[in-house]
Amino acid sequence: MNPDKADRRKTTKLTDLPNIGKAGASDLKLLGITSPEDLVGRDPYQMYEELCSATGQKHDPCVIDVFISITRFMGGDEARPWWVYTSERKNALGPK
Repeated sequence: MNPDKADRRKTTKLTDLPNIGKAGASDLKLLGITSPEDLVGRDPYQMYEELCSATGQKHDPCVIDVFISITRFMGGDEARPWWVYTSERKNALGPK
């Protein structure tokens, strides 16, 4: 969903989350996340590692940015585009 349209009070499906479409929702389901509430308290970096392990492939690091955006959103932050978190990821992990 477009971050500008995300409304936490109406977020009931994974695709209601900012920056999450069908493919992102499928990735989340691979991690055992079936509802937005399942994201509360999750570590986006660990989620990324779990996704890579579950699929047997290294995913684009921008997936971490998406995971940061949705965990922060469900933690109470305003909805933001995923790329807002790119510099945070690069600072945490170094450029990839």
